[in-house]
Amino acid sequence: MTAARPVLWTAADAASAARGQLQGAPGWAATGISIDSRTVEPGDLFVALKGPSFDGHDYIGKSLAAGAVAALAHRRPEGLGADAPLLMVEETLAGLERMGQASRARCKARRIGITGSVGKTGTKEALKTVLSGQAPTFAAAGSFNNQWGVPLTLARMPRDTVYGVFELGMNHAGELGPLSRQVRPEITIITTIEAAHMEFFASIEAVADAKAEIFEGMDADGIAILNRDNAQFERLAGHARRHGLRQIIGFGSHPEATSRLLDCSLQATCSAVNAVIEGERLDYCIGAPGQHWVMNSLAVLAAVKAAGADLHQAASAFAKVLPPKGRGQRSQVMLPAQRGGGSIELIDESYNASPAAVRAALRVLAQAKPRNGGRRIAVLGDMRELGPESPALHAGLAPDLIAAGVELAFTVGPLMTNLDAALPAAMRAAHAETSAEIIAPVLAMLKPGDVVLVKGSLGTRMAPIVEAIKAMGASAPMPRAANGN
Repeated sequence: MTAARPVLWTAADAASAARGQLQGAPGWAATGISIDSRTVEPGDLFVALKGPSFDGHDYIGKSLAAGAVAALAHRRPEGLGADAPLLMVEETLAGLERMGQASRARCKARRIGITGSVGKTGTKEALKTVLSGQAPTFAAAGSFNNQWGVPLTLARMPRDTVYGVFELGMNHAGELGPLSRQVRPEITIITTIEAAHMEFFASIEAVADAKAEIFEGMDADGIAILNRDNAQFERLAGHARRHGLRQIIGFGSHPEATSRLLDCSLQATCSAVNAVIEGERLDYCIGAPGQHWVMNSLAVLAAVKAAGADLHQAASAFAKVLPPKGRGQRSQVMLPAQRGGGSIELIDESYNASPAAVRAALRVLAQAKPRNGGRRIAVLGDMRELGPESPALHAGLAPDLIAAGVELAFTVGPLMTNLDAALPAAMRAAHAETSAEIIAPVLAMLKPGDVVLVKGSLGTRMAPIVEAIKAMGASAPMPRAANGN
């Protein structure tokens, strides 16, 4: 039986925070908040947001029927009963933002904000994992990092939270500053600055300037944790100092990094790390493979130290860190007898993609160990929002596939034709304009012992390929022992 969720908002507290008026049945108490009628749980407060192509007010009745205790709204839908519990505000997003700010004010949590071109969600999940064993820790499930997700995450934060971890995202200049002012992080991590969202920026320096907006919500005693190996470190540090921040921590393998990698052993399903974190030497194992996890672990542990948590306990907890769904999650797919029996290893990187992220995923694939004559196979979809250099950036991945020992490459989307053309003929398995069209060729080619990487931008819809591979047979997460635990 699932334990009852504690009360998050009483009707009176929510009305006071949102500056709204209660209508209909009074005295409700919400144990959660939802902005999606499809995922409403009993006890939720449903927030009827209005977007460019939808209006949540049209789903208030459905949400109440699904068990929502009330709805935050700025108009009353037609046909709704007079006793329907509503919290009426001038505009729902503004009301949600005010609830988020009230939640932040009533909770004494240390707040850690995370941004960067790649690695935000994985870093957030790692921080949540290593801190949650020490004290109540809260972070959103998934990537709730935009103008709706950030206030929603704040409003969902329980009162007893000791560590709050917030992912802040953007793809245009001017978006990150308002989010940071809502969270008001005391500690920030910028994972790295890479070629991502370049369609909207004139240069990589402009990307760094936009990411530096995270400092806008910080006080002078805040702490900035920056990638010392990244070419934009000094630019970001300059922004931090101009916003009055006095403490800047560099992480990486650079000799001047104070959260510094000394050595690591990259294995197929885990990594062993030796590092110095702000003067303390640590040896620890990460239950997720890849150099990118190693480097971001340095930032995570620097944040743990800055937040006043136990550094050694957090380092030990890194063995429990596993890649999230769509960001490196690994599955074992058992094939039926008619497909030869045995199994396929699937690396699900289907959530998003940029040149840096694809290269990181290919390095993980290179460490994988195909069995019984199996092959390393990459299924790669378009990387979007890369601007005029996009064709060259796609074609430029060819040496990385070769270095990773990829034997077969399937490509998806009009931009990936550039990579397909740049690959050796023997590696070119098939190309299709859509992910739906590539599924049959991929499934036809797979055999026992193969290791398959699937990666592409969210808009390229690579997740159906992952699901089709899993449907070939019984699938399950890779055994924990294989992840170093």
